[in-house]
Amino acid sequence: MSSQDEQFQAAAPDPAASSADDGMTWWYRWLCRIAGVIGGLSCAFAGLWNCVTINPLNIAAGVWMMLNAFVLFLCEAPFCCQFIEFANAVSARADKLRPWQKAVFYCGMAVFPVVLSLTLTTLFGNAIAFATGVLYGLSALGKKGDAISYARIHQQQKQMDEEKLTGGLEGQTL
Repeated sequence: MSSQDEQFQAAAPDPAASSADDGMTWWYRWLCRIAGVIGGLSCAFAGLWNCVTINPLNIAAGVWMMLNAFVLFLCEAPFCCQFIEFANAVSARADKLRPWQKAVFYCGMAVFPVVLSLTLTTLFGNAIAFATGVLYGLSALGKKGDAISYARIHQQQKQMDEEKLTGGLEGQTL
């Protein structure tokens, strides 16, 4: 086996392992990936538009937005970067991150250009990238419980409160 095949196998993510760790459903995982690709496109176009100015802060924010687009494409859609040798390795490493880590990373990346230059271009250009981070953050919270378990917990708390109340009243009568 060649060294290139070994690198590819080492860099290829194991879908069964990543889905078992984070508890995301397949459709939510695809929603996050699609939001990441669309966020990368919006960052790229808005960043390019932001660079067409003479204000240095707008240019810096535009360059940062294009860097955000590259990172989003690299992490969420490595097939778009197939001619970059390390794309699969970076994507595999990004797939191993927990959802809350991706959320912090993507939201932090999206906030920085807005802090540099607060314009409509930076705000709307980074909105979808920020939304990708929010989607990953919501998946980190976990699944919503069912109504039966919530009703059971509420019933147990109600019984405990009644026991405390009756216990307190019995103590007063003595």
